[in-house]
Amino acid sequence: MKEKEIRASLMEAFVIKTSVKQKVYANTLQSFRILKKVLKGLEKNYHSMISDQLSSQVLPVYRERGPFEAEFEIGGDLLIFSMHSNVFEFDNKNPLWKSSYIQDDPLRSYCGMINIYNFLADSFRYNRVNDLGYLVARIFVNKDNHFYVEGKRQTEENVKSFAVDTISPGVLRQIVETAIRYSIEFDLLVPPYDHVKVATVDQMLEKMIHSKMTTGKRLGFSFNSDDV
Repeated sequence: MKEKEIRASLMEAFVIKTSVKQKVYANTLQSFRILKKVLKGLEKNYHSMISDQLSSQVLPVYRERGPFEAEFEIGGDLLIFSMHSNVFEFDNKNPLWKSSYIQDDPLRSYCGMINIYNFLADSFRYNRVNDLGYLVARIFVNKDNHFYVEGKRQTEENVKSFAVDTISPGVLRQIVETAIRYSIEFDLLVPPYDHVKVATVDQMLEKMIHSKMTTGKRLGFSFNSDDV
């Protein structure tokens, strides 16, 4: 192949891939906007259901934190929804590569990603920067606006056909409420005694000044195998 033809082929591949990634980004951003509306709707819905049972200080709260991040605080839990600004491709060991949907068009494997993290609300309230959070779910959206979700309890309840199912408010609500339910039931446990029986002077000083002793729901336990 001549140099000119090689260069033309390279530019064609560049244009195609760039166009696909732009489409993926646009779809993911629109999905995240829909997700924010779902969260706002859940806040209103939950308030109407339980406002007469709880004080206003502990009712669920939705907060928008810019174009790529939002928060949903419920009880002692804080769920952070974060959209990554980049586009990813599934690794070659992912079982999705075996599907005819991706085999027919490998460009469908490029996806935007929305992560859902679970933190203790007090970790942010008291600036405990060493506290731990957990990734409880992540949503992938491709150029066809089809989605794939993985995470705690999502596999059993929400694994859809990547080749068929598209993002919608109803789907996002189901994913979000599964993450919320898991986070609420994923309780804070006392860490093993041997893990906390020794503390340095620095740790005590920082704890007294900034309340920064590391806290996590499963500190000292295996999170990966724990599905409540």
